[in-house]
Amino acid sequence: MISRILVDRLHQKMFKQKAIIVLGPRQVGKTTLLKNLAFDTDEILWMNADEIDVQQRLSEVSSTSFKALLGKNKIFIIDEAQRIENIGLKLKLITDNLPEIQVIATGSSSFDLANHVNEPLTGRKWEYNLFPLSYQELVEHHGMLTENRLLEHRLVYGYYPEVVSNPGEEEERLKLICHSYLYKDVLLWERLHKSDKLVRLLQALAHQIGSQVSFNELAEICSMDPKTVEKYVNLLEQAFVIFRLPSFSRNLRNELKSSRKIYFYDNGIRNAIINNFNPIALRSDVGFLWENFLVSERLKFNSYHLLNKNSFFWRTVNQQEIDLIEEYGGQLHAYEFKWNTKKTVRLTKTFQNAYPNSSFDVITPNNLHEFLLPKK
Repeated sequence: MISRILVDRLHQKMFKQKAIIVLGPRQVGKTTLLKNLAFDTDEILWMNADEIDVQQRLSEVSSTSFKALLGKNKIFIIDEAQRIENIGLKLKLITDNLPEIQVIATGSSSFDLANHVNEPLTGRKWEYNLFPLSYQELVEHHGMLTENRLLEHRLVYGYYPEVVSNPGEEEERLKLICHSYLYKDVLLWERLHKSDKLVRLLQALAHQIGSQVSFNELAEICSMDPKTVEKYVNLLEQAFVIFRLPSFSRNLRNELKSSRKIYFYDNGIRNAIINNFNPIALRSDVGFLWENFLVSERLKFNSYHLLNKNSFFWRTVNQQEIDLIEEYGGQLHAYEFKWNTKKTVRLTKTFQNAYPNSSFDVITPNNLHEFLLPKK
């Protein structure tokens, strides 16, 4: 069993008179995570909101009916809680009126989208994101040597638990996740019977990882309206399929000020969308795969370790670029990602002169661990 970093943190937050919310893509192990928490009580009521009767049961509930529903149970778990209308108000009802009950809700999309969870639960929740397995979790599971030997494999097939745990079935498992789960929430929100538009958009995004993304250009490629493209991008972000990285600008006139890059939370999902599982030696996009891998893994690392960092990319109209900039502690930290360990990279003088106190590191397979593991 691969241990998840969030387990200990969730244990520490139990019975603090706040709801615990765990958000993340479908099939990343949210249910398994909760089953492995080893609760100190068997008095647990577990409901899956993907089931119609559960949605109906929780559609209209008062504090009195919640008390009757829970009975002697001390823990109330609602899986895929984004399916419950006004889930935020219902969680508030429990935390305010039944403080002895620990409520835990999981969701494969942001509750904000349709249920307005933040406003009613302000000050009443602990919220965490669970992602596909991380480099750190796999290193802790079977060691750095083994995980680094699998690096090329990870760039192609990613870190979804079902994919990692079933070697030899990676392509089949990834296609199943894409076809059966990936767009489920978005399709339900938009009442779409076919995912053709989403697939075309995701394919276009998959071919543009590591590049600036223009909604107008995507609209032309996908034969869609730019506003529709932007709406679908927002929905896919809410469903934890993709995420965007904004451009950084402070001092220079020629810095790009309102651009963005879009990355996938998982390399395997990206490759499944374009149906390209060729090994690294036969690919022309290895630099983009390496960038997507490092940006997404750094996102996991910062989230799991509660590191409050602002993340950007940097680029000028003259095509000078830095892959990742993190802002924290009153300082800028610049990173360039290179798969080729022999390639010499220097920080552009334009950036250096504009931000003289910034640090700079080049991340390659040789020093990957320094970037994605806690410092001892």
